[in-house]
Amino acid sequence: MRVLVVEDEEPLADAIARGLRREGMAVDIALTGDDGHEKSSVTRYDVVLLDRDLPGMSGDDLCREIVTSGELTRVLMLTASSSVSDRVDGLSLGADDYLAKPFAFPELVARVRALGRRATPAAPPLLTAGDVELDPAKRIVRRASGPVELTRKEFGVLEVLLSAGGSVVSSEELLERVWDENADPFTTTVRVTVMTLRKKLGEPGIIETVVGSGYRVSVAGSE
Repeated sequence: MRVLVVEDEEPLADAIARGLRREGMAVDIALTGDDGHEKSSVTRYDVVLLDRDLPGMSGDDLCREIVTSGELTRVLMLTASSSVSDRVDGLSLGADDYLAKPFAFPELVARVRALGRRATPAAPPLLTAGDVELDPAKRIVRRASGPVELTRKEFGVLEVLLSAGGSVVSSEELLERVWDENADPFTTTVRVTVMTLRKKLGEPGIIETVVGSGYRVSVAGSE
């Protein structure tokens, strides 16, 4: 899941980003409304965490821009006010959810995950290919021989590939969906991650390399 945190309090933005990354999400940060607008214009985020009080473009204006863009991006408004009128104002702008500061981090994670599920086409509760089974909610991968321990990035790559339903996923798309903006697009990060993922999943292999295009997992789970 790709998330953008638009929050002008840098320590809070960093704390939110670190916490969400520990949950396996790819997170970018914008400290102003203008920066948030630029990033959301060039990258398709699943969820944007948006503070209403921002320098430059206001959170309200940025919310309107995101909502009218036609993308499936979901917006979670963050604000220091917990009044009913303020919540109504935020939701009336098109925000999908609203959370007042201070908030409990587990609640934030739960809301982000719920919005993320709405930002992508509905997927089955379990993603499977052959005898490989991935549970997105519990973040567990199993093969017939038992559990498979994966890193967050390996899990993310496998989740994207299984969700594609047999379609080819390019290295660029994997880099965008699983990593954040700090990832170097010219590195071999994706190739190396796929290689270690294949080793951990074992034989028979389920991830096929489509030369010049990317990777795919066949719905039958075969090469």
